[in-house]
Amino acid sequence: MMKYFISFLLLFSLEKINAQDTATWDLRKCVDYAIANNVSVLQADVQARLAALDKKLANWQSIPTLGFNTQAGYQFGRSIDPTSNQYTNNKIFFQSYGLQAGVTLFNFFSIRNNQLSSAKNEEAAKIGIEKARNDIALNVAASYLQTLLAVEQTNIAKVQIDQTRAQLDNTRKLVDAGSMPELNAAQLESQLATDSSNYITALGTADQNRIQLIAMLNLDESTPFRVATPDVDKIPIPALAELDPAYVYQLALGSQPLQQSDSVRILSGEYAVRSARGAMYPTLSLYGQLGSNYGNNYYEQTGSFPYTDTTHTNDPRYYVVNHHELPLYSKVRYFKQIGNINFSQGIGLQLNIPILNGRQLKTNYDRAKLNLENYRLQKRTDDLTLQQNVYTAYSNSVAALAKYSATTKAVQTQQYAYDLATKRYEIGILSTIDYITIQTNLFTAKINQASAKYDYIFKMKVLEFYKGQGVQF
Repeated sequence: MMKYFISFLLLFSLEKINAQDTATWDLRKCVDYAIANNVSVLQADVQARLAALDKKLANWQSIPTLGFNTQAGYQFGRSIDPTSNQYTNNKIFFQSYGLQAGVTLFNFFSIRNNQLSSAKNEEAAKIGIEKARNDIALNVAASYLQTLLAVEQTNIAKVQIDQTRAQLDNTRKLVDAGSMPELNAAQLESQLATDSSNYITALGTADQNRIQLIAMLNLDESTPFRVATPDVDKIPIPALAELDPAYVYQLALGSQPLQQSDSVRILSGEYAVRSARGAMYPTLSLYGQLGSNYGNNYYEQTGSFPYTDTTHTNDPRYYVVNHHELPLYSKVRYFKQIGNINFSQGIGLQLNIPILNGRQLKTNYDRAKLNLENYRLQKRTDDLTLQQNVYTAYSNSVAALAKYSATTKAVQTQQYAYDLATKRYEIGILSTIDYITIQTNLFTAKINQASAKYDYIFKMKVLEFYKGQGVQF
């Protein structure tokens, strides 16, 4: 009854796994998808685009400025007539226009150095994208190998079940024939239950690793997903002699995106210091302006008409006849005021000398120098961390190779012991408990070997990664 129950559980588990095996993902596909969809990579891309906007803004500082303004309204009470610049008490509707342009001629290269600093910041941000891609590729590779390891451990557990079941069938025949006691079969029944439990646990571990990999890829949990199972023995592994840590570290200093980004940010900081220092000196600018206005109370003389009046003198016998011309006025039209009468122009040079401005420029200069110092210290820290990581990766690779070699030897030894034990058990000169113990030892050795193999592969690939070869499988 136990045997049928276990078979049902195994069948149910396999059907559940197979139902999800509708989409196979190899490592290349996983890495490419993660690079395109991982949040950290997308955030790095946003930062690069923000840096590009800052660069555009800095470049536009050297472009001449141009502005246009207009205003319209009513004036009440005593105010200045916008057309005559005289005080008036009349109600006036007015409208004015202005066009201003300006360009900086010289400011001790502050603008130019700010442009260079912004360009280096953009370059560093783009390198940051590459760093994020490398990091996610390495993390995906680690998770992918862990998933493959879980799958292989599941396969080993399945083989263990098949071996125990086959041995149980043979033992059952011998028990039925009276050649072995029932105890032998019972003990193998118990071992089959244990092996089946180990297999189900391995399936659960494989599923958990698969879920973690899906999360790293930003895939929906309901997405059909199954990792491809390549022949890991065909993965090219370089010799440790080719990965001397001092040699790898020197290559990493020039190839790792973080180190490249640090160097570029130092250049950006140097340009920022020069820009802040230049802003403390005088600035010479050229400006020009055009303007005009309109008022509804603006009149001009358009003609005159004569008239005569008589003025009497003190002598009643005489009088004087005076001849006059009375001027005629008419309101000036809108476009005539705007385009001719009130149109004004101006051009000139402006020298701006900063003297007292709340120490803002000096503070900006000091802050730029401190930022530069911080960039240099950050590079030193990152280089030391890189060196430690490279030497640690090399040490881990040496230890992983030794462990893999030891576990491989252990599997060979345990396999030989198991083959001998099987023959002894089948002729009845080895107890079931001893046989099960040897079989379990072989199972454990194979699990340890698989774990050591994948661990060794990954640690060697990390060394290759620091060498500047990326993640290659």
